[in-house]
Amino acid sequence: MQILSNTLAFVFALGVIVFVHEAGHYAVAKSFGVRILTFSLGFGRRIWGFRRGGTDYQVCLIPLGGYVSFGGHDPSERSSDPSEFPNRPRWQRVLVLLAGPAANVVLAIVLVAVVFMTGFAVRDVKDLPAVVGAVGSASAGETAGLVAGDLVVEIEGEAVTNWQEVIFSVITSPAHALTMEVEGLDGASRNVTLVPDTLERDQIGEAGIYPLVIVGEVVADGAAEAAGVQVDDAILAVDGVAVESFGHLREQVVDRAGQELDVLLLRGRREVELRMAPRESPNGAMIGVGQPFKRYGIGEAIVESVRFNADLTRQIFFLLDKLLENRISLRASIGGPIEIAAVSGAAARSGFRELLLFMSFISINLCIFNLFPIPILDGGQIAILLVESTLRRDLSLRLKERITQMGLVMIVMLMAMALYFDLSKNLPTLLDSGREADAPESQSTE
Repeated sequence: MQILSNTLAFVFALGVIVFVHEAGHYAVAKSFGVRILTFSLGFGRRIWGFRRGGTDYQVCLIPLGGYVSFGGHDPSERSSDPSEFPNRPRWQRVLVLLAGPAANVVLAIVLVAVVFMTGFAVRDVKDLPAVVGAVGSASAGETAGLVAGDLVVEIEGEAVTNWQEVIFSVITSPAHALTMEVEGLDGASRNVTLVPDTLERDQIGEAGIYPLVIVGEVVADGAAEAAGVQVDDAILAVDGVAVESFGHLREQVVDRAGQELDVLLLRGRREVELRMAPRESPNGAMIGVGQPFKRYGIGEAIVESVRFNADLTRQIFFLLDKLLENRISLRASIGGPIEIAAVSGAAARSGFRELLLFMSFISINLCIFNLFPIPILDGGQIAILLVESTLRRDLSLRLKERITQMGLVMIVMLMAMALYFDLSKNLPTLLDSGREADAPESQSTE
């Protein structure tokens, strides 16, 4: 069932993203009077389609992309017809090629705006303060001397404003020392050196530090309200056990109805200790607190979505910079169809909002990737057109064919690398799951 849900989520997410990308090319080409031969979702054998206005609209067997084929694409069939793509002015061809990536940007903005209008948990939008909420035992964070309540002021000399910046610095610096300036609850600043551990599967950094679990709602007549918990308080620990998330908080209280618990809170920049007894509910014992939750109107949602996607784009380029500096491996940076399917399936099972956010992430990534100056991609074709504009003449057909072949080889190599990383990440897990399923049940003697 998990494989099925992964596959369905993958086909849906990638299908929407590719359709919008190709629709961008199609719409601008159509507006310039370019003859369009084929609009295809997927590659390989045609499994469904129809013809209208001289264009073949089709769905193909392999759902790993798509394409729009213009008149004049085949050099052997070119003519002087002005509706053929090679005969249009270069500036029009550049705009047609840019339209696909631009459509992906618009899609990402719309998807995130929809999430913002329907409501979202604050943690999903990088809006948590750069304050350590919990530190795992024997973790890199504990070794560095970080403690709950530490405010991260700077990392590597760069000012930090939210938790997302903290965690992104950690995951992109496996086994590399990070110099951090933090401010304790006593107001004193100190420098610590954090060396994130390396997660074997993904080759990314992990420090065992968690953000604040901030109370966004205090349920009326609940245990938390009776004890004096306030909105914007952060729950640090329950009976001395650090709270890493709302899910972890629920695990600590769900079976303890009526038991007095010592709860440590962070209110502003001071600690507060309260005692409360979880109360029974149809879903198990609860103390009566909820996550911060926001909902925007359409105008504000669009503005915030633009900011969200601009921040995401900066993080992608930051990741590329870390890759060039050899601070993070290709394994951590490249995900193929298996990995994308696994993540899209997990997002779909978490909820439709999470799937939309993941789709916006993939859409922005597809935009950036397509603008790389690799000959077979939009960016490569735009680069050739810009070179021809500078030279004021077309490159020879033979040279263009060689450039295209080189680009095709690069793409095939990149896909092979992504598939190799996918298998190395996911195959061991699948094999272990298979062994567990085949193993006979053991009998307990206790």
